[in-house]
This record gives sequence, C-alpha cells and structure tokens, in this order.
Amino acid sequence: MSLVVYLAAAVFGLSCTVLFRRPRTAVRDPLTLSTCAAIVLGSLVFVCSAPLTLAVVNEMTGVPNFGAPLTYGMLSAYSCSLLVLLINWRGGPRARVRRAVWRCVAAYGALIAAVTVLFVCADADTERLTDLDTYYANTPCMREMILLYLLGHSAATVAMCAVCLKWGREVTGWLRTGLRLILTGALLDVLGFQLTKYTAIAARWAGGDLDFLSTTVAPPMASLGALTCSAGFVLPRVLPSALAHWRGLGDYRRLEPLWALLRFAPTAPKPPASWWQLPGARLQWREVSIHDALLALAPYFDDRVRERAREAALRAGHGARQARLAAEAAMLADAARRAAAQEEPPGPPSTYRLHATEVSGTGELVQLAQALAEATTDGNGREGTVKAPHG
Repeated sequence: MSLVVYLAAAVFGLSCTVLFRRPRTAVRDPLTLSTCAAIVLGSLVFVCSAPLTLAVVNEMTGVPNFGAPLTYGMLSAYSCSLLVLLINWRGGPRARVRRAVWRCVAAYGALIAAVTVLFVCADADTERLTDLDTYYANTPCMREMILLYLLGHSAATVAMCAVCLKWGREVTGWLRTGLRLILTGALLDVLGFQLTKYTAIAARWAGGDLDFLSTTVAPPMASLGALTCSAGFVLPRVLPSALAHWRGLGDYRRLEPLWALLRFAPTAPKPPASWWQLPGARLQWREVSIHDALLALAPYFDDRVRERAREAALRAGHGARQARLAAEAAMLADAARRAAAQEEPPGPPSTYRLHATEVSGTGELVQLAQALAEATTDGNGREGTVKAPHG
C-alpha cells in the first residue's frame, strides 16, 4: 500500500514541476504559485499518510500515532491551499484577494491547531497505521479530531465543486475541460474518500463494522481524485503551449524543402547555439532566416518564369491560388539556381513580391515549401517547371 501511495505522490508532484519550469516567472504569479503549493501539499499528504511513513514518524518521535495529527494537519493545509487557489483563480482587486486569502489561512490555521490540541488531550497509546479513524471513532478527543479534519476537508472540496459547476457554464475551451476534470476529482474525493470515511465512522458509532470502507476503499479513491484534480489544474496551463509547440514542430519540418533550397543564401540570424531548443524557437529562427534568404534572392526573380509556370498550371485546370503557388515556386527555384551558379540577375529587375513575405505567420511559407516539394524539373534542370500543389 505504501508503494502505491508514494507513486501517487510522485505523479502528483511531477505536475508541479511542469508549472514551475520558470521559477522567476512562477514566483511572481499568484495563480501559478498557489497551484504549485496545492500540488506540493497534496503530494505531502500522500507521503505522510503512507503506513511506512507513519511507522517511521511514530518511531522517530517516540509518540504512538504522532503521524496522525501530522497527516491531518497536512490534509487541512492542502484543503486551505485549494481554497486559496480558487480565490486567486477568481481574481479581482488585489486587496480583496489578499484579505480573502488571509481569512482562509487563519481559519485553517486554527483548525490545524485544534487538531493538534485534541490529539494531545486524547488517550491514543495503541499504534494504528491503517485504521486509526475507525479504531478511535468512539475515543474522546480523538473522535472530535477525526471529525474536525474531515469536515475541514469537506468544506474545501464542496466549495470547489460549487465553483467548478458555476464557472464551467461561463468558460469554454481547455479551461472548461480543466474545470470538469477538477470537478470530477473533487467528486471522487467527496464520494470515494469522505463519504466512505463518514460511513465507516458512523458504523462504529452504531456498533457495526464497516472498516473496509475506510481502510480499503477510501485511500485509492483519494489518490485517483487528487490525480484527476492535478490534471485539471495543469491541463489548461500547459496543453495549449504544448499543442503550439507541436504545431511549430510540424511547420518546422514542412519548411525543410524551402530551407534546403535557400540555406546557401546569406541570412541575418545565426543558427541556435544550443543543441536543444523548443520547437517554437527553432521555427522562429527558420522563418526569419527564410525571409532573409528570400530578400537576398529577390534580384534573381524572373517574371517570365513565373508567368509561364502560372499559365501552365491554369491550363492544367488548377485554381488561381494553386497556380500562384506553382508559379512562385518555379520562379524561386530558378532564382536559387541562378544565385548558386553566380549568374547575373535577369533584366529588367522584377518588382514582384512573394505572397509569403506579405503575410504574417508561417502558413504561406509552408504552402510554398510544399509546392517546392512537389516540384518536377525538366531533364536538364535549367528552367524549372513546378507542379501545382494539391488542395
């Protein structure tokens, strides 16, 4: 059981490293900071609740069951961090947000203090590593301590469910997906962890024995709920950026035919010094370099090559856009051949501007690269003709 709990703590904590990959920026962002704090505290709750950890803590302190108030205090701090996260997520005037955060911290600070005091006043000399909640369900002070930490956690998760339901109707996209995951995780916690704990404790009060709900059902449900919540916290913050980098990687690769044709031309930016660069940075460097190379080849543009390629594409039944791309690709291939052979620029000079240099983004450059990739030259490769791109 300890191994499973430690694994859940590790997976839960890894999501924090994703958000905290830029420490200086994260520290200045209350939302990122509170998200990371909630995830770290959730991981610590898992670590503290593992039977192996409880046994080590009890042995180190020499106090039977000392791990219980430690775990319950950590769980209360985690509940507080969830409310602080919701406060920062909602936003508003900085002074109002700060007051709400301090009220939340003060309330749960008092709860943690009460848990500690109740444990000190209780008679709990028999060490229980897995069934403490039900074993001491009828013990004075311990009974109140157990109920207090459960009620504090319930208040936080119920508030989270209410907020997620409200905001889920007001937002769209990945934020709505994140809220649904958080809501799912919170419901798993409420139904799978809290309700089973309350039921097992109530059964003890009534003289019954449903301890398996507390010892067997509740822990894995709590782990599943926390992991689902962490996915909801991280997904809206990370996935859009990850998808953008994935699209950037695709565009970077699709620009290869164009870059292979132009790489000999002088460009202003130098290649990235580091072997590791995010796809977005690599795409930006390639885009700027291609634009510089296109400007360097502009004197070699031949309007006659472009017009012949365009007319051939139109006669072949291609649309105006496909014909333009085929014509520009043919003219560019011819200009690159002339420049590489150090021929004199054709005259008179062309005033034509490639469409890809007139619009922002890499979309038109990718289309031009695809047209070049589909290019077919004649037998001698002197004056190329380019097949119109599909689509």
